[in-house]
Amino acid sequence: MSSPSTITMFGADWCRDCVRTKRQLDSLGIHYTYVDLVTDPAAADVAREISGRTNIPVVVYPDASHHVEPSNDDVEAKLRELALI
Repeated sequence: MSSPSTITMFGADWCRDCVRTKRQLDSLGIHYTYVDLVTDPAAADVAREISGRTNIPVVVYPDASHHVEPSNDDVEAKLRELALI
């Protein structure tokens, strides 16, 4: 799905938190793989396996950690921890 150095975000365009997180990653110039759960509904199972929850977005980081429905502050703190920003 993605290389070990890539961020993957599972989301959907109808989800306000997904739109917000996607906008944040874009504005920070972060390269990531976006998995659209509308066009690839089977990927929801993958996101659920990662997070143990059905909430989105699920953001998977290069260190294999993840956030579910993260705030902008959560995402920014993790990106700084990983020295991506």
